Amino acid sequence: MLRIRKTRKVEEMLDAALSGSFRESDYDESELSRVETKWKRFLSTSALSREHLEREKENVKSLVSDISHQTKTPVANIRLYTELLRERLCREEDTPERQQEIRMAEEIARQAEKLDFLIQSLTKMSRLESNILEVRPKQQDLGKLLEECIADVAPKAEKKQIQVINNCVDNITAFYDFKWTKEALYNVLDNAVKYSRPGGKITLSVTEYELYTAVSVRDEGIGIAEEDTAGIFRRFYRAESVQQEDGVGIGLYLTREILRKQNGYIKVKSTQGKGSEFFLYLKRGRI
Repeated sequence: MLRIRKTRKVEEMLDAALSGSFRESDYDESELSRVETKWKRFLSTSALSREHLEREKENVKSLVSDISHQTKTPVANIRLYTELLRERLCREEDTPERQQEIRMAEEIARQAEKLDFLIQSLTKMSRLESNILEVRPKQQDLGKLLEECIADVAPKAEKKQIQVINNCVDNITAFYDFKWTKEALYNVLDNAVKYSRPGGKITLSVTEYELYTAVSVRDEGIGIAEEDTAGIFRRFYRAESVQQEDGVGIGLYLTREILRKQNGYIKVKSTQGKGSEFFLYLKRGRI
């Protein structure tokens, strides 16, 4: 009988710890056995550790938000003054010096865009790694997701005269978070445009399997060397062949992590010089 009482008391403490309602003051050590007392002290330490982790998470969340907010104004000001400078230069007499100054103003604008992209990417990465980012998947159609991603990348594709073909048929659904999965798919599609040759073609298609729905992005670009395929999903990884291209090596890492948080994953099939095909796997339904 005594053993049963002790077991129940230990289970009661554990249940309270699991539910987050464990309080050391609820248990009087003078009324507990030696095993129960040790168990109480262990759970008290665990509860303090959990509280510490929650405080650290909130601190990181606050820091990330502050950095994101505080950098918006300086970057916006750099863009504004750069545009004003370009407008003033365009009104001046055309000279070699003026042309050089216009090129410098354009380079400032380009670097400002790159800085803004880097800050946004680092902010997203911090939210992912700190488990601040909340992914809320639900069952929904994939057609709208592909259409919006194609529309977002269209200006870049048109500039390079790249044709983006959507082969997704109607009424195909998956279990995913629209906002963050759009971010994940856009990263892959944006890379496809960036590393495709002018006049090329990018094809999107969707295939349903037993457990997953796979979104495919196939391009006819430069491809990926075999030795680089294992590293492209690591953060800040950049293959030797693309060092001169814009980018910081975060996009595919973010894509992988966003899919992972939805119990999905990403794969790539590529031949150097002949293009690449990325597969984004999303759960077909709630687990």
